[in-house]
Amino acid sequence: MGLRENIARVRSGIDAAARAAGREPSEITRLAATQTQSSDTLRAAIAAGITACGENRVQELTAHLADRAYEGAQLHFIGHLQTNKVRYVVGKAALIHSVSSDKLLRAIDAQAAKLGIVQDILLEINLAGEASKSGFAPGDALPAARAAAGLGHVRLRGLMCIPPASTQDGGNLHFFEALRQLAVDIRQEIGDNGIDMDVLSMGMSGDYPDAVAAGSTCVRVGTALFGPRPPMERS
Repeated sequence: MGLRENIARVRSGIDAAARAAGREPSEITRLAATQTQSSDTLRAAIAAGITACGENRVQELTAHLADRAYEGAQLHFIGHLQTNKVRYVVGKAALIHSVSSDKLLRAIDAQAAKLGIVQDILLEINLAGEASKSGFAPGDALPAARAAAGLGHVRLRGLMCIPPASTQDGGNLHFFEALRQLAVDIRQEIGDNGIDMDVLSMGMSGDYPDAVAAGSTCVRVGTALFGPRPPMERS
């Protein structure tokens, strides 16, 4: 299938998953995970109906911005972000999904303060405690949310997770349900006036139906749109 057909198929699949869960498809952002894709491919995807792009690497984000490749779509940052690179992302990305430490949270706030803006963020939660992945432990999520709520130049919009790889149908459903419940608990503890948590970024090409059933509002889809990624070059 070509890109346009892939986009239509993914859109149809997400819409069907939403309706099966008794939800409106319009509640869910279909985020194209554009890692390793060329600027021309991004333009083609946006022309075919993609309205939000999620970038994993700062180098690719800056190159695509220089090419004006994201025009017509909202830009999100979904990859691991080092504190010394926040200046390249803050103010460029509408939403940073991968805030994984207190140090990074405060670096983003400081850079946003320099720019005189408020940067929307998500807290990345390492639900399975995987050493290979970044993110707050579930038990640290509420203190991190309180810290974010106390900063003047970030706005906590919700939570993000990348669960362990699973080859079984429904294998990640309990992780998605756990993230949804964690978000509910944080809202109850802090209060609706303290934060604007309305985003759950969870689900990718292989498990988005379960993520949608569990309440995802943002599905990150790459392989299902663009096919297998080529090997990444070492930076």
